[in-house]
Amino acid sequence: MATVITTTFELRGADGGPLRGDARAAEGGRGRPAVVICHGFKGFKDWGFFPHLADRLAKAGFTAVSFNFSGSGVGPDGQSFSEPERFGHATFSNDLTDIQTVCDALLGGTLVEGLAVPTKLGLFGHSRGGGMAVIHTGGASRVEALVTWAAIGRTHRWPEATIAEWRRDGKIDIVNARTGDVLPLYTDLLDDIDAHGSERLDLMAAAGSVSVPWLILHGEADETVPIAEAEALRDAAGGPDVVMRVVSGGTHTMGSKHPWAGLTPELKLAMGETVAWFSRYLI
Repeated sequence: MATVITTTFELRGADGGPLRGDARAAEGGRGRPAVVICHGFKGFKDWGFFPHLADRLAKAGFTAVSFNFSGSGVGPDGQSFSEPERFGHATFSNDLTDIQTVCDALLGGTLVEGLAVPTKLGLFGHSRGGGMAVIHTGGASRVEALVTWAAIGRTHRWPEATIAEWRRDGKIDIVNARTGDVLPLYTDLLDDIDAHGSERLDLMAAAGSVSVPWLILHGEADETVPIAEAEALRDAAGGPDVVMRVVSGGTHTMGSKHPWAGLTPELKLAMGETVAWFSRYLI
């Protein structure tokens, strides 16, 4: 089994602060495809299954690049939400800028010293990160294969009563049930949706612009994003090779926990399907 080497990097995030990430690749060889991994809302690159998915991809012959969105709120230790103000001012548009920044550095050969420019580029996204991966892929010809898990199908996700209260108070508190943290979310996100929701952040329109092979995975028991959103993305998809698979018994994270508690059958299936999809279209 090839040894996986992990190298850290730091770029400038969309909010002006650090954009921290890791690049994993199996030892030996230079020319290989890459997969960029995008976490979801309240997630981070070292949450639960993400490092294990990155390792699987690296062992399968890819350069696996994972990063914390600049608005993730997770600080330098990679595990704690020590930057709550950055989380509070996060926007979808900033997420898209961060993806672009990482992809530009990777494809430009400046992400990590000595890391070869990839032969092809794939994009993976979970939940909110899945939605952003769809938008990026729809507008970026450089991405050649896409996999999303539990991807959101719309950016407007709150009842009007919640939005009114949010506007009135200037923020809402977000409880991360997986970590116990309570984080502020200011109105920047609402302003971003108001300004760009019908254009840049229109997920159905973005799906219609995705022309590359796209695997849509969704847990049958997803408690956060309804399966209907995955179906809507599939129906709107413009490419000829779009496959949607529902994972029997799968939750929003395919049963994955944080701290890591091992593979579940649902997660094992989803990871296997993901590696196979990228191997089919990128190698």
